[in-house]
Amino acid sequence: MTIGIIGGTGLATLGERPTAVADSAETPFGLASGLPRRFAELPNAVFLNRHGDRHTVLPHLINYRANVWMMKNSGVDAIVAVFAVGGIARSLADGDFVLPDQLVDYTWGRAHTFAGTDNFLHVDFSEPFDAGLRQALSRSADRIGLDLCDGVYGCTQGPRFETPAEIDRMERDGCTVVGMTAMPEAALARELDLPYAGICLVVNPAAGRGLVSLELADMRKVVTDAEPTIRRLLVEFLQLVEQPG
Repeated sequence: MTIGIIGGTGLATLGERPTAVADSAETPFGLASGLPRRFAELPNAVFLNRHGDRHTVLPHLINYRANVWMMKNSGVDAIVAVFAVGGIARSLADGDFVLPDQLVDYTWGRAHTFAGTDNFLHVDFSEPFDAGLRQALSRSADRIGLDLCDGVYGCTQGPRFETPAEIDRMERDGCTVVGMTAMPEAALARELDLPYAGICLVVNPAAGRGLVSLELADMRKVVTDAEPTIRRLLVEFLQLVEQPG
């Protein structure tokens, strides 16, 4: 089983000396964020950074259709996405991990489907994050002693952060964390019959939830500190899904 891993702010790479698995980032839907890559030490994983190799592609400008199509065309059987998010639930702290089971989409204007007049699609999206992948990620977290809690991912348009009033609204809607990249990524994976799950790293309290203003430098430090744990979790997960049965 080959797993596609899509990273970004929460995971910029899986290691060193990667090998590209495609000759070009061009797809029928335009350019993907970059070339998917394979690492010798993780032979059953293909990695793509949704923000580009230099982290220059903002969330609302990501070509999600090209990225997901590229992963499918690279032969992956499922996708695990890594997200950096803000904590809406007051029980969450910086550095906590959330395994979302539902999402609410607040984005607009993004190319969000492969459907068209020649490709009539109405996919069931009642379970946006695949239960089997979530179970495997949860078991992997248990093996390395990492606490994962369930939650609801609220996806906003970006690139600005939200207002406290918007976060209050999202809390009323049932959202636990807020990010900018799960949609339409998750829905596009469903349209291509790719099981999809996500790992959320809380990098800051959402607007109005903390005592200080939101600072990118503080968020990047949380990401840097957490990246070894994310890699350990993914390595454990990849070993688990390789096992027969």
